[in-house]
Amino acid sequence: MSPAWLADAVIYQIYPQSFQDSNGDGIGDLQGIIQRLDYLQSLGVTTLWLNPCFDSPFGDAGYDVRDFFQIAPRYGSNADMDALCAAARARDMHVVLDLVAGHTSMDNPWFVAAAADPTGPAGQRYIWPKPDFDRARGPQQGDFISNFFWYQPALNFGYVEPTEAWQDPIDAPGPQANRQALRDIIAYWMDRGVAGFRVDMAASLVKEDPGKCETIRLWQDLRAWFEAAYPEGILVAEWSDPADSVPAGFHLDFMMHFHAPGYPSLFFNGTGTLPAKEGPCYFADDGAGDPALFLGEYHKQLTAIAGRGFVSLPSANHDFQRLRCGPRGWAGLRPAWVFLATQAGPPTVYYGDEIGMRFVTGTPAKEGSTLMGVVAPNAGAPDGERAGTRTPMQWDASGNAGFSTAPAEQCYLPLDDDPERPTVAAAEADPDSLLHFIRGLLRLRREHPALGSEGSFEPLMDGMPAYPLVYRRALADAAYLVAINPSAQAVTRDLPVALGDALLVAGASGVDGALQLEPYGYGIWQIA
Repeated sequence: MSPAWLADAVIYQIYPQSFQDSNGDGIGDLQGIIQRLDYLQSLGVTTLWLNPCFDSPFGDAGYDVRDFFQIAPRYGSNADMDALCAAARARDMHVVLDLVAGHTSMDNPWFVAAAADPTGPAGQRYIWPKPDFDRARGPQQGDFISNFFWYQPALNFGYVEPTEAWQDPIDAPGPQANRQALRDIIAYWMDRGVAGFRVDMAASLVKEDPGKCETIRLWQDLRAWFEAAYPEGILVAEWSDPADSVPAGFHLDFMMHFHAPGYPSLFFNGTGTLPAKEGPCYFADDGAGDPALFLGEYHKQLTAIAGRGFVSLPSANHDFQRLRCGPRGWAGLRPAWVFLATQAGPPTVYYGDEIGMRFVTGTPAKEGSTLMGVVAPNAGAPDGERAGTRTPMQWDASGNAGFSTAPAEQCYLPLDDDPERPTVAAAEADPDSLLHFIRGLLRLRREHPALGSEGSFEPLMDGMPAYPLVYRRALADAAYLVAINPSAQAVTRDLPVALGDALLVAGASGVDGALQLEPYGYGIWQIA
């Protein structure tokens, strides 16, 4: 069972080094997040997900962990994390940390000890195809198995059927020690007040694992322990296949750009970090897309996990482009947010998307932000560069947009230099801003549970054109019709049900048996 609070959650992803700097060193920190909690609460956020905050050499922006039990000094201290958790709890909010379960930094003491004796007990924590490497030179690429960048040595969770002398079975001492380490890390931070973990690359643990069967068993074992020890805690997967990850023991997973298809067909328009790999983009001006791929996969995922967990469709994240990217301008954002706020799972807002921050092309690479050489070349996208979606939060019109008092050149990444860049302060002052619009959408979701995580989701697209997107949300005796036209062309289709009162309408009408939507129009109606 999932904790009751998760069904009503609104998740807000914070890239901590880019959110708010409290001490003027140019890098965001935990005290900065504390300063902004009232703003996040006013938006409707209930759950903060922080990208890795643990001690790290930051070769991969913190996803190369040196010490799982210590907050990185750039962000503050363990006491600052305690303070953040307490401040969040005082506002009925939850803090979820990022857990890198499958690998570490080469600076991690576990790896340092393993490299000193790769065939001994310490060495068994990692995987060494070349245990006879030159000790004077130190371990190099190829001497050990990596999990992402070459300098991120994979923790050894074993092989299902070892075929080489250096491959351990899953019940060997090294893999068992690493399983215990996961519990130790989780318990340490849960006992300090965090509400759970989002697990990076959660499907990557056991090697040569057809169907991920042993990795799934690993997480099922951990979930049984976790649920008994921390019944109000949550485990969130980066698996992008809820049909696998939720039965494996996770409370929530995302549909994104890998494994479960469909998300790129909605939002990836050939610009930014990752390509439009699933055909024409649906949320695009040209109206050339088709929601069928997404709707089919979404139905499969929701059916597979019904009553067991949740699917979340994020507005963006640190690995791929924001909604406001390339040809998608301001007009296209509102229909996209109507869609995201009326899905059958907790919404996930990537920091700054609520004010329309854009993907900033040309942002210089920083701390492993470039994907080229790790993933396949991105035809149609610039170069696999993620920095453009990690630029500092834009708070106001002061220096560095209120992110930091440091000289501009010391900021973690350059600010968006667009003179018309949006800010929280300007959005708060404008009653017609995207910020107020999203705040209102999240309020509608709270006030009408059928639009929330536990309502059913039924596409009403059979025999109809691809535009507009129309679906029914229902729970108990309440039902609503949602219609969205993300294109720049007016569209008309047969009205599938009789409409009652409107909750939210812009450029849409349903009269005389016809549903008509102007460019970028949308509507949410009660079903009569």
